[in-house]
Amino acid sequence: MIIDTLSNAARYYHMHPNFKKAFEFVEQNDIANLPDGMITLADGLRLIVNTGNGNKKEEALEFFECHDEHIDIQLCVSGQETYAWKTREKCNQPNGDYNTEKDVRFWLDQPDTFFQLTNNQFAILYPEDCHASMIGEGEIKKLIFKVKI
Repeated sequence: MIIDTLSNAARYYHMHPNFKKAFEFVEQNDIANLPDGMITLADGLRLIVNTGNGNKKEEALEFFECHDEHIDIQLCVSGQETYAWKTREKCNQPNGDYNTEKDVRFWLDQPDTFFQLTNNQFAILYPEDCHASMIGEGEIKKLIFKVKI
């Protein structure tokens, strides 16, 4: 997992060809006014724009998840969003089967730590990063880039 700010985004371009495309999209668009929905930006790169009210920790942990085929770049556009995190290797309580269509696996395990993102901060979450997001109060607007591995 990586946590950083948009001002340092170029440091991560070399990590995957679509990281640069994702961050360039952010630079070239008025992300505060993007409508909610999904956009295909390139082969192997999708963007989900989501605006919603933050959830209580217990509600968000019902969706403690990880992915096998995608890296998430989750960018907080506005609000303050708390994330739950734990490395997958320490999770041992699956919550159902892996969903190949949605590339998601849920867990009943409790997170090891929590962290917060606010305006122009992002987290890069790899398949080994189990996470739950949208924990907080008030409205949160975020971008979720799904980067195919």
